Amino acid sequence: MSAAGFSQDDARYMALALQLAKQGWLTTRPNPRVGCVLVRAGEIVGQGAHLKAGEPHAEVHALRAAGSRAQGATAYVTLEPCSHFGRTPPCAQALIEAGVTKVIAAMVDPNPKVSGRGLAMLEAAGIDTAHGLMQAEAEAVNPGFNRRMRTGLPYVRIKLAASIDGRTALSNGVSKWITGPEARQDVQRLRAQSDAVITGADSVRSDNPSMNVRHSELGHWQARISADALMQPLRVVVDGRARLAPPLKMLDSEGSVLLASLADYACAWPDSVSVWRGAAVDGKLDLRRLLLELGKREINEVLLEAGASLCGAFIAQGLWDELVLYQAPKLMGDPARGLLALPEFTAMSEIPELAFNDVRRIGADLRLTLTRVEK
Repeated sequence: MSAAGFSQDDARYMALALQLAKQGWLTTRPNPRVGCVLVRAGEIVGQGAHLKAGEPHAEVHALRAAGSRAQGATAYVTLEPCSHFGRTPPCAQALIEAGVTKVIAAMVDPNPKVSGRGLAMLEAAGIDTAHGLMQAEAEAVNPGFNRRMRTGLPYVRIKLAASIDGRTALSNGVSKWITGPEARQDVQRLRAQSDAVITGADSVRSDNPSMNVRHSELGHWQARISADALMQPLRVVVDGRARLAPPLKMLDSEGSVLLASLADYACAWPDSVSVWRGAAVDGKLDLRRLLLELGKREINEVLLEAGASLCGAFIAQGLWDELVLYQAPKLMGDPARGLLALPEFTAMSEIPELAFNDVRRIGADLRLTLTRVEK
């Protein structure tokens, strides 16, 4: 069924399912965020969300809430019901056994293990199916999962902070703090929704960051998720020349660390640290291969928090999807350090184009969210 064939009620129930899917915003990885609403005779009889990998999917929660009232109901699901056995049984089979008569999915699952098979299983059982309702909104709920399933690469989000004149630090390296506490708190949310955070060895050597998520700084998310349930991202350090050595602050906090290097380390690392030996391109670590490796490790969303050189390299190589710039109402002067190290462009046609997705005020600062425009 095309989007034109859906009713206003269909859109209303799917919008609710999308809101339910966001309940798992910080906790479902590496699984997608999914919501489900069951409706019979114009009444919502069950609803649910997938909250954690290995636990029941959204459809199962909704079916349990509905009980016998699921028979004859229409299921609104933000992602095509799965058709294979993973950590849990297939949701398509559960919907069949519950006696639903129609399933409307916002989008077909990009996972090749599903990818239409769930809808086909439902149709073979005599259940009416449709998809495409609010697909763009459903895609936006799982940008990383969708990208990884389609390309093998995670969704890369680059976080930057700068003054109005595009400076990130004074000429002597001092940068604390360009932005205000509200913006820094907002960065904690970005980290919390990320499967991995990437930084460079230069940033670690100069700042010695922890790179973890601090539950006390999550703002309104504190009430939605306990400190024990908070999943720490994998911290990835691009250290091509194997220059790092203990002690480091990131080794003192919860979570794993992956060192991506071209050389062997002369030191020993604790069990929380693993080393990935990459390949070189023009003498530097192949960043695309690193992202492919993270994709193999079921990393959906990556947050890049690094210096001008590494961020510039990701942008120059087209290895990014979204840029989040926190801009402070300050002027730091011409000698101060610039935002990105990019190659020189000699024609306007060479300049990367970006599109604004969101602009909003965060405390005293602006948060600009932009995506890459394909030429």
